[in-house]
Amino acid sequence: MSHTLTAISAAAPLAAGWTVHGLWQHRLIDRAERDELTGLPRRAAFEKSAARMLRRTRQGVVAVLVIDLDGFKKVNDVYGHAAGDTAIRETGRRLAQWAEPLGTVARLGGDEFAAVIHCADPETLRGELTHLQQWLCSTVTYDGLPLPLGASIGAYCHTPGLPIDLSVALRAADEAMYRAKQTGGGWAVTHALAPAYRTVNGRREGRSGTDIDAQGGGS
Repeated sequence: MSHTLTAISAAAPLAAGWTVHGLWQHRLIDRAERDELTGLPRRAAFEKSAARMLRRTRQGVVAVLVIDLDGFKKVNDVYGHAAGDTAIRETGRRLAQWAEPLGTVARLGGDEFAAVIHCADPETLRGELTHLQQWLCSTVTYDGLPLPLGASIGAYCHTPGLPIDLSVALRAADEAMYRAKQTGGGWAVTHALAPAYRTVNGRREGRSGTDIDAQGGGS
């Protein structure tokens, strides 16, 4: 018995060390997978969780979203990059809070974000998009000044159970977002995957770096 207790006592610090090492590694990986400014997942981590949602959801609808801020360049030019960072940070916070019970959200880069959410039906999805667009357009302040920002949202509405490639769905959502932005902002939903715009290197022509049902500026 004494030999057993001695062995356990000797192993305990080593086991504790491995536990601390494991937690440290986990934190490093988690930090690397998250955007430093917003704390949202980066593209790679988002693609993993989004693909799981698209693959496993069996009821309702799954929507793939692309969100782009309107007027962001003007904010940077007029108010400075610190104001732009404030706008991005606040947008990320709002998106994370909105998406938490529904799905997952990420910052793709610059002022562009993406999300995948689950809704009971298309009508519920339209209500969620209206709520999100209004919230993203509500005032963000920097140094006591309101920043002139809006948001354009595109969504591809997917029927669960059918095979779907996330990159294709993001392209469709990007085209819907672009259609909404071209008509003044708002949100737009598409059920079609076939590209409506010319493709350059697999992306919509003119994009930095996707039958439309629209509201608040969509066509």
